[in-house]
Amino acid sequence: MNKLLNVSGSPHVHSDDSVQKIMWSVVLALVPAFLVSIFYFGLPVIILTCVSVGCCMLFEYLIQRFIMHVEPTITDGSAAVTGMLLAFNVPANLPIWMLVIGALVAIGVAKMPFGGLGHNPFNPALVARVFMLISFPVAMTTWPVPTPVWGFADAVTGPTPLGILKESANLDMSQMPTYANMLLGQMGGSFGEVSAIALLIGAGFLMWRRIISWHIPVAFILTVFVFSGIFWLIDPTQYASPFFHIFTGGIILGACFMATDMVTSPTAKSGMLVFGCGCGLLTIIIRLFGSYPEGVSFSILIMNALVPLINKGFKPKTYAK
Repeated sequence: MNKLLNVSGSPHVHSDDSVQKIMWSVVLALVPAFLVSIFYFGLPVIILTCVSVGCCMLFEYLIQRFIMHVEPTITDGSAAVTGMLLAFNVPANLPIWMLVIGALVAIGVAKMPFGGLGHNPFNPALVARVFMLISFPVAMTTWPVPTPVWGFADAVTGPTPLGILKESANLDMSQMPTYANMLLGQMGGSFGEVSAIALLIGAGFLMWRRIISWHIPVAFILTVFVFSGIFWLIDPTQYASPFFHIFTGGIILGACFMATDMVTSPTAKSGMLVFGCGCGLLTIIIRLFGSYPEGVSFSILIMNALVPLINKGFKPKTYAK
């Protein structure tokens, strides 16, 4: 019996890469968006990111050391990735104590109770974000106006483009940031999601390193483009263009960095396409017809729950079968 093989939890890496290399590569891929966020929102970005990463690593260490009684694995980078993604999903003026609670939920509720990395069914950063959004709705939806600063962000707050769209009876694009501003990051929102170009640079790096594949991001973004485009063609005075939906909110951050999580996404390529399409469709349904202006977090978590079913339905064929 001692000779039986023990199969660890996913991700199962079949290359020279290790979990540690993969996770720290994801951290590196998030650096461009992090730098742009510092440019627009200032010192709070650094403080919140350091607090989030530090708390996630601390909570994981304490739980593994004193509750699970196993060797701590905080050096593998997974807790750091969770901390960065959690920080990227909050406003730059969020009170620090709320982020500490979010980090505790991410690690202590969404990750470690299931056995740690490779066993959690839901993306920990998104579980924490949704918890914070429901628990602290005012703080989580109060957005500082992005202004290039060197210090603390301006205390002036304003709505996000999606918030304006949700609250307006008729679409008025004159109230919206230009597409150039959307690409560069000069608009309201969670500080890590505002710059489309910076996020795409990071995603390109991960694809070049073959850490993620194109299937989920392309399926996610293309589905958002198609379905938002249909409504835009039906009534452009009420519905925004598909480019607006892609470049605002958390579409690119979610599609490239959270929906592609190896642990909580399907294993087969066909399953990844279904997963990405489901995320995109649910996002547009929530954005257009739900009470929240944004639906990325909810859509990814819902599809996370369907991953076991997708894996069963879209298994790759056994060789020679």
